[in-house]
Amino acid sequence: MNINYLITGANRGIGLALAEELISNDKKVICLCRESSDSGKLISLQTKNPGRVELYEADVTVENDLIGASKKIENLDVLVCNAGIMGARGGMMDENNKYSIISDVLMTNVAGPFFTIRAFLDQIKQSKNPKIIIISSHMGSQKHSGSESYFYRASKAAINNIMTTFSNELKPIEIPIVSVHPGWVRTEMGGNFATLSTQESASSLYKFIQKIDMADSGHFYNYDGSKLEL
Repeated sequence: MNINYLITGANRGIGLALAEELISNDKKVICLCRESSDSGKLISLQTKNPGRVELYEADVTVENDLIGASKKIENLDVLVCNAGIMGARGGMMDENNKYSIISDVLMTNVAGPFFTIRAFLDQIKQSKNPKIIIISSHMGSQKHSGSESYFYRASKAAINNIMTTFSNELKPIEIPIVSVHPGWVRTEMGGNFATLSTQESASSLYKFIQKIDMADSGHFYNYDGSKLEL
């Protein structure tokens, strides 16, 4: 059975690596990224794999963008909400802890997955093997000793909570949804000293996604499939 995947924020980092991993496993990938994003690598991936990569411009904080893209897509089985931003990395006095940046972080990391899931829910409902995955972070855990990245942490805690609420609403129609920590990955966000390459993270995520079913819905997992505390 041909499984169609959709990935938001697919133009770089984990999103791009996951798109490449899916293509290597003979899957079809629908890639979303903002108009302002550098999509050169995605365009190259599409050129090398005709008919198996679709590209659409959509900002996950703009619901009309997502609705517009959804009208062009008929079949969708697995939705991966990957788009996210970091914001201020420092403590309370970090100068980037200001309204505009805080708003961007919360809208992208919290409202973004909510809008995305709502926009593509009709397509997901029609799938015989539907799955929704939210790329979260262990930094969203309520039990931590960190004293920095206030709003990134808060945004990931919030989206984990929203994931749980979604799982309750989607349970009657048997659509599983989970949050996943992708590991500490060498990306622009994760930094050069992170323990995993994007390819290593994407490979593990792909394997875990294959195993997700209704028994997993509403829970938070590590990239290797082990369960984490919300």
